Amino acid sequence: MKLADVARCLGATVLTGHDGLDREARGAFAADLLSDVLNRGAPHVLLLTGLTNPQVIRTAEIMDLAGVVFVRNKHVSPALVAMGAEKGLVMMATHRSLYETCGLLYVAGMAAVSPDADAGIS
Repeated sequence: MKLADVARCLGATVLTGHDGLDREARGAFAADLLSDVLNRGAPHVLLLTGLTNPQVIRTAEIMDLAGVVFVRNKHVSPALVAMGAEKGLVMMATHRSLYETCGLLYVAGMAAVSPDADAGIS
């Protein structure tokens, strides 16, 4: 699913990476534990999270994520937005809960990242 479609589906505000909205996300992964993302994430997937700290940007860079969606109407600081922009990361924010965000993307056809680290995208 293209990141522009993700933004439309969620009614999300695009914070950074407007020029990357044509990128394809291979799937989505929801987590508030970055160790889970590092252990079970996959390149070119979308991270859905309530975390709004610099480690999210670092994790996205390490894992080569397609982008990040901040959920629950979390405040994303100008410093974090600047950090994401500097890295060329597509970042979005939505007022929706993590549960609702996952459900909307799943219904729209977004693949899930399998809980089995070896399985990848399902």
